[in-house]
Amino acid sequence: MQHKKHPPYQEVLFEDSSTGTKFIIGSTLQTKEKTVFEGKEYPHYRVPVSSASHPFFTKASQFMDTEGRVDKFTKKYERKRAEMKKANEKIKESKKKPK
Repeated sequence: MQHKKHPPYQEVLFEDSSTGTKFIIGSTLQTKEKTVFEGKEYPHYRVPVSSASHPFFTKASQFMDTEGRVDKFTKKYERKRAEMKKANEKIKESKKKPK
């Protein structure tokens, strides 16, 4: 590798924000935060989902999302469903009324 063209390759501490699982992986990721782990200081990066929390790897039936994306989607879907139900009821009522 040419000098000063590539970011330095280093060990980085990744932390799964939903489970708290920590693991060290070699990466060129540059972070401002540093944390001591097992007696050594590492650059620290938080990830929302990793193999420790993803349902594919954990064989869980439900996805636990700490950032609320799933809840936000569910609420949005329920609101849209309620709106569609009201619209369908209005259409049915208008068809029942004789003109």
